[in-house]
Amino acid sequence: MLKSVLTVIGENIHTTRVLRTNGKRIIRKENGDEFVVYKNIDDITSFMPIPDFFKGTQIYKQGSVKHFMIAVTLGMSTSDEDRIHGENYISAEIKRQKDKGSNFLDLNVDEISYKIDIQKKAMAWLIGHYSSVAKLPPCIDSSSVEIIHHGLECYRSVGSPQGPPMVNSASLERIPVLDLVTENNAAVIVTASGVDSMPSEISDRMSNVSQIIKQCLDRKIPLSQIYVDALVFPISVDQNFGNHYLKSVVQIRERFGEEIHITGGLSNISFGLPLRKLINDTFIRLSIESGVDSAILNPVESDRERIFALDMESERVQTTVNMLLGKDEYCTDFLSKYRSGELTKI
Repeated sequence: MLKSVLTVIGENIHTTRVLRTNGKRIIRKENGDEFVVYKNIDDITSFMPIPDFFKGTQIYKQGSVKHFMIAVTLGMSTSDEDRIHGENYISAEIKRQKDKGSNFLDLNVDEISYKIDIQKKAMAWLIGHYSSVAKLPPCIDSSSVEIIHHGLECYRSVGSPQGPPMVNSASLERIPVLDLVTENNAAVIVTASGVDSMPSEISDRMSNVSQIIKQCLDRKIPLSQIYVDALVFPISVDQNFGNHYLKSVVQIRERFGEEIHITGGLSNISFGLPLRKLINDTFIRLSIESGVDSAILNPVESDRERIFALDMESERVQTTVNMLLGKDEYCTDFLSKYRSGELTKI
């Protein structure tokens, strides 16, 4: 039976996120001023200015705008006008993801600066603002254990108003994160990565997962607070990557039972391919059927009602399933049918 309950970790409040400068969400006025267009919490079209300093960055010169980096930077400003722009943009995204069914919202400021002190200030500001407006617990995310620690301290200092947080992530390379999880009674995403490498086979994933879960249990972290990320890699890189993930999910569920959670960045599977929505929806369905009960994704793009209504017997979905299950070398059949227009027919 297909489980319809999916714990969603909304991934969008992340300073890596980009919009294309030639996309419909970036507008330019005659005087050269540029803005990110969005709907505010009252569903009114609003405009967040793109500061002049950002226009000198390499990412902007390459045609991209890191809109959440801008929002956090504006929110930290001493200018009331800038601060309000940043706050409003973040608040709108919090509401948007909550309304689409998120259970946690991932907060990451790593790319605000390479300087750790600025990252700390950014995380403190983001946690402070988030805690004042959100209704969902935060998921504190960083590549730095120090920033995760700081984020948890900041959240605790404001009274943890949304309840116990989540931490993203712990791994065999980052065992000390588990001590922070214990201290804060947090849920935790644990990944299947090794001490110094990514897993290449299912057996590697299972070995790494078993070791990290043992570390959790040794610290009395209950299975119900553990979210295992079995790691999703793009099917365009290797036709076996879909099966590696799905078969690992089956084995994790068999070995650790129903209490543990299994998650992953499921939209990673479609990177580099056209019709990403179709690929993602299909892979999410396959993942749930294999035992996944959580996902790290943008719920605005991956609508649950659409996913559960997907006609798994249709030709377009079956073509996608075959690709995801490793039956379509180099994605040849999928790409051929895409080019002929067959996959766009409902």
